Amino acid sequence: MRLKDYDTQDGKRVWLSEREIQQFLDEAQGPRQRAAFLLGVRCGLRRDEILEVRPAHLHETEIGQVLRIWHGKGDKYREVPVPVELATIITTLADQEDVGNARVVGTEHGSTIYRWVQGAGERLREETGDPGWSEIGPHDLRRSWGIRALEAGVLPSVVFEWGGWDDWQTFRDHYLAEFSPEALRRERAKVEWLRENDQTLDSVNGPGKDYQIVENM
Repeated sequence: MRLKDYDTQDGKRVWLSEREIQQFLDEAQGPRQRAAFLLGVRCGLRRDEILEVRPAHLHETEIGQVLRIWHGKGDKYREVPVPVELATIITTLADQEDVGNARVVGTEHGSTIYRWVQGAGERLREETGDPGWSEIGPHDLRRSWGIRALEAGVLPSVVFEWGGWDDWQTFRDHYLAEFSPEALRRERAKVEWLRENDQTLDSVNGPGKDYQIVENM
């Protein structure tokens, strides 16, 4: 998990690693919550966009299954690729729970999504002892999605389109200039003196060799 202060408000931005994303998803209480979490962390939807997703928005296209987002920020239409698990949840809810074309997450209140995310974060804080989980909000799911898509090799212009940004500079400053925990760990491993591995230290210092402090004369 990475944390960074906001520039103009209290709280912190959060970037989740893949392991933490899985931990977070496992905290979902029921299929509607899991759908909401997946819409954020696997599709990059904003909180208000999550509320509006309906089964009829799921479509099979030439590039695979997508969600048609009719009312994105500024009413900007876009299509977002959907993972198999989320598509299955949406179709199952439509078929078995008879939601028809009602909201997939079953609420029209953004505060409900916020409480779901905060609740999962608080449970993980108690389970792991990591206070960073208390900082997580719905937008951090979108942030983690964007960074992971970029590091998976998706073209920045494609991530920009999938995410529905309308300002390239904002996207560049907040996404192209940031890195996931995995990327930073990978880069750290390239720095010899940061490797926390006894075998590596032994190979450098020699077996049983102690450090000596030499005083400058």
